[in-house]
Amino acid sequence: MQLVRFNPMGNRLSFQNHFNQVFDNFFYPAARGAEETQEPSWSPRVDIYDDKDNFVVKAELPGIEKKDIVVDLKGQVLTLKGERSYDNEVKEDKYFRRESCFGRFERSFKLPGDVDSEAVKAEYKDGVLKINIPKPEENKSKAITIH
Repeated sequence: MQLVRFNPMGNRLSFQNHFNQVFDNFFYPAARGAEETQEPSWSPRVDIYDDKDNFVVKAELPGIEKKDIVVDLKGQVLTLKGERSYDNEVKEDKYFRRESCFGRFERSFKLPGDVDSEAVKAEYKDGVLKINIPKPEENKSKAITIH
């Protein structure tokens, strides 16, 4: 009979790695290697935050030209659409690994309150799209003085 040393952390770490992989495969399918996915799909990373007078949406869109990006605002829903073109500089059989994703994307976000679509400003610089959406009057914070 062989003596086996018990490692209480071994099984827990194995379970945690498996659990993390399940979440990664569900939420970030494009992060898997090309050999694991049949069709590359991707979704740009987006930060949405609130400053004093605006909702700000920042989307990372590297390698996409401004003409290939569409920003649409209908009511409370902001939609980003676009397409990253396939890069033909290197022949497919010369790649060892390819993690870059190409193709169409679409992301939609629900904003709190109706916003004035005429006042929305968008700027695209260095692969980052920044959209400033003025808050409706009822969503702006107002200081109340105490008497």
